[in-house]
Amino acid sequence: MWNKKEDPPRPYNPPSPVPSQAPVAPSYQEPKKEATPVSSMPPRMEPEGRGSATIGKAVKIVGQIFSKEDLYVDGDVEGTVEALEHKLIIGPHGTVHATVKAREVVAQGTVQGNVEATDKIEIRKDARLVGDIRTARIIIEDGAYFKGSIDIVKPEPVKSAPKPQPAAPAAAQAAAPVSQATPVATNAPHHKS
Repeated sequence: MWNKKEDPPRPYNPPSPVPSQAPVAPSYQEPKKEATPVSSMPPRMEPEGRGSATIGKAVKIVGQIFSKEDLYVDGDVEGTVEALEHKLIIGPHGTVHATVKAREVVAQGTVQGNVEATDKIEIRKDARLVGDIRTARIIIEDGAYFKGSIDIVKPEPVKSAPKPQPAAPAAAQAAAPVSQATPVATNAPHHKS
């Protein structure tokens, strides 16, 4: 039938021990990149390196809040909110019925009350702010609701050490009468000739 050639049997040779070698580093494979999901939520905008406090969606506070760090409010607050040297962000679910004072205020939710920011106020497109505003700079996005007055104030300049006033100008010295000249003492030895 079929002509089948048979190979002669081969003798069994066990593998010889391999001298130890440095381990071979595994080859680097680039990880699979997945598409980053796009969120409809705006970023929280927390500054790096500084702490921040958060009032969540399920929290309601009635009273006074004094913050010594950045504050993110996504819950319900009634009363007074002060973060004089920090940033206050009212999140998209946040509702604030309060007088607000901060260095910077970003409204993404609802604010009812007067707002004072020493640096800047931002009213985002889905925000609603009813009250008077006092700030150095303001941004109101298209679509935002604002009802009230705006008072733009110049930021106070940083006070530095008083500058020493220069001596009387040369022209004033030249016009000085000669009779008011004062003798100048020197330590130079006097030589008689």
